[in-house]
Amino acid sequence: MNFLEERIVKEGVVKPGNVLKVDGFLNHQMDIGLMEEIGREFKRRFAAKAVTKVLTIEASGIGIACFVAKEFGVPMVFAKKSKSINIDGDMYVAEVESFTHKNKNQVIVSKKFLGPQDHVLIIDDFLANGCALQGLISIAESAGAKVEGLGIVIEKGFQVGGKIIRNLGYDLQSLAIVDSMDAEKGTIQFREQ
Repeated sequence: MNFLEERIVKEGVVKPGNVLKVDGFLNHQMDIGLMEEIGREFKRRFAAKAVTKVLTIEASGIGIACFVAKEFGVPMVFAKKSKSINIDGDMYVAEVESFTHKNKNQVIVSKKFLGPQDHVLIIDDFLANGCALQGLISIAESAGAKVEGLGIVIEKGFQVGGKIIRNLGYDLQSLAIVDSMDAEKGTIQFREQ
């Protein structure tokens, strides 16, 4: 078991509906030491890539992506889920459906922060059905940027997202892949990597 799988077993809570709550250390309250370790691990896995930007989606991916961007020494850009009055100019837009929130959002990135000169590493906390990643890939490709890879903290391997993204030919690296969860027993089975 790796460092993340151990933490998930120790503190994660399996809820009905294939929900894994890790809000005590990952996506509500964040363990900064763990975030540093996650950043270092993604840097190790993608060290050979020419990353110029880290791209994520608000909100849970932002903290994680910051630590990854720090390791690479590059800016982090996040796709916003709503247009606010302080966003000006042209934007890249993609529609994204959230597994957790059961809704669709248009996500946007200002064209001044992403362009054809960029080599993008996409980072997110969870991968379920792959909609968020597909939206971020669409935004990167609309910008003419090269997607160098995708880093996911926790992948739900029993859902289709990982398979879809890998079948598209992208380098997808997940730190923990959950093969099954049982809410009644509170158990989690991880995929060997």
